[in-house]
Amino acid sequence: MSTLLEVTGLERSYRLPRRSLWQAPHEVHALRGVDFTLQAGSSLGVVGESGSGKSTLARLVMALDRPSAGCVRLLGQDLHGLDGRALRAARRDFQMVFQDPYGSLDPRMTVQAIVCEPLTALPQPPSRTQQREQAEAALAQVGLRSQDLAKYPHEFSGGQRQRIAIARALITRPRLIVADEPVSALDVSVQAQVLNLMQDLQQQLGLSYLFISHDLAVVQHLCDQVIVLSEGRIVERGAPRRLFQAPCHPYTQALVRAVPGART
Repeated sequence: MSTLLEVTGLERSYRLPRRSLWQAPHEVHALRGVDFTLQAGSSLGVVGESGSGKSTLARLVMALDRPSAGCVRLLGQDLHGLDGRALRAARRDFQMVFQDPYGSLDPRMTVQAIVCEPLTALPQPPSRTQQREQAEAALAQVGLRSQDLAKYPHEFSGGQRQRIAIARALITRPRLIVADEPVSALDVSVQAQVLNLMQDLQQQLGLSYLFISHDLAVVQHLCDQVIVLSEGRIVERGAPRRLFQAPCHPYTQALVRAVPGART
């Protein structure tokens, strides 16, 4: 396997406003020296509680924010070193699926407009006819019909909306999908359906996932390796089964105990 994504020494700090004229500015360290690699065709889970730095990591990998230090390389390219046009071209290779299937889809846009949006942002977007053909193919891959292209998000269930979001991520035929809590807002039965779909798509298309979650049980379903984040640092890493059966760090042990039916 070749290395698809390489994250080295990644840090992100935020300076908070002064509370008074005489008080020094306060910095919050969201990420501290995060390192990992993701191999092509594999899945890496990022687990941690709220505030651990998971979503900050996702934004940095997606080049939606700039790191205070460190580097994110996709296919050998430093994403944060690219100019605007080069970054737009590189986005063909990495897309994102967000947590909330209700808030992440614009209710004023048709499914076709939503799914085709990443294509319109490319330096050389396909024709409208090509866009529709690609949108129909993407919907078919997630189990929806071409007739759904003319509908609006409010006409679908939460699970169907997340399928639309996945189709939107697939439209550029990416190598990497960053999934930020993609099933946490769904019922348990629907969660399993979406996770199975993502697993099938990985096998069919050779996708790689950076899968972010607070739930170790969800990550175990899909991921080959897991890193555990606490206060912006990686405190443990390894195969999901090993982390479930023999967690070493107290923080990981607490996450495992939070899984229904788990024993440590």
